[in-house]
Amino acid sequence: MAYRFTARFACGLDDPDEDDCLMAGVAESDDEEAFSLLFMCDFEEPDAQEVGLGMDTHCLVTPDQGTAYGCVREVELHGDVLRVTLDPAFLDALGLADPIVEALLRAPADDVRRMRKVLPRILAYGCQEARPRLIKL
Repeated sequence: MAYRFTARFACGLDDPDEDDCLMAGVAESDDEEAFSLLFMCDFEEPDAQEVGLGMDTHCLVTPDQGTAYGCVREVELHGDVLRVTLDPAFLDALGLADPIVEALLRAPADDVRRMRKVLPRILAYGCQEARPRLIKL
């Protein structure tokens, strides 16, 4: 059964002069304890060390700093629902029990637009084999 939550916050950050990395995400609230999905990647192409460590792809961070690289298998935006399918091998690292997470998008429209613009760029970063399938994003 998918984990479902209402995302009242969304972001898409992609300014190398102001941000440390490309970021896109959704969250229940602005409380640090709230459920969230934060997708990230570097501005620069991965270097040899990142390739060697398997960090040459997108990164997903969940609450409690659960972190995994290359774990997203599919992302779909259908209407106002963002559905993320994860590789089950990464669930423990992410602190999740189910490989499917659905966010009902109730964030401000401009923030959702920014997230929709930045997220595909993050998921297309680095290692070709780790890129998820995108459906109507």
